[in-house]
Amino acid sequence: MEKINKKDQKLVFSAEISESLANSIRRYIYHIPVLAIDEVDISKNDSPLYDETIAHRIGLVPIKTNKSTKKEYEVELKVKAEQQKTIYSGDIKGDVEVVYENIPLTILNKGKELEIKGIVRAGRGAEHSKFSPGLMFYRKECDIKMNKDFLEEVKRICPDANIEEKGQNIIIHDNGEREVCDVCEGLADKKGDKAEVTEKDNLIISLESFGQLPVESLFKDSIKNLKQDLEKVSKELK
Repeated sequence: MEKINKKDQKLVFSAEISESLANSIRRYIYHIPVLAIDEVDISKNDSPLYDETIAHRIGLVPIKTNKSTKKEYEVELKVKAEQQKTIYSGDIKGDVEVVYENIPLTILNKGKELEIKGIVRAGRGAEHSKFSPGLMFYRKECDIKMNKDFLEEVKRICPDANIEEKGQNIIIHDNGEREVCDVCEGLADKKGDKAEVTEKDNLIISLESFGQLPVESLFKDSIKNLKQDLEKVSKELK
């Protein structure tokens, strides 16, 4: 396993792993419990949006999650506008903390009010998208063999590409954060040529966290949940 890039809530690494296993791990990211505003009571809404729309938007606001979190929390959104203003996720107050404070929820005109109480619960993305902690996607690491005439154009379009010159050909190693295979094949097709693609055993895996949990924990927690379910299946089969 080799780290390619780590930035903010995104992690990219290379690993020798089968696609079927990677896909199972990807699916089990949606079995990691995270917090979200699950129930709201809107007692006053002078905004231009329907209650249902505001409830939906509030539900999708990422909430910082502690792994040991199991109990319910209360949050409150109580705003009276002194002048026309936008209501942001940072206006939500309570026993929990939102990940991003600048998500717009609605607007209020002068003298208008918005009063909401909510219940925060832990849930899984497999149940509802508001409980999704992030995304995982992957692709095969590969080498692309092309005619040397494409060298400058590949460099121009993909300046970070890992290119090796070999006689009358170039080998582009598609083993970085950005995928270049499709670009190279497209260039070759445009000029009636062909790019020769050789797939390798490694996968390039990208993880993105929505902020409720650190991105590093998504992969580990997903594997942990997958193993627990496999152990249950194994016991049932015995």
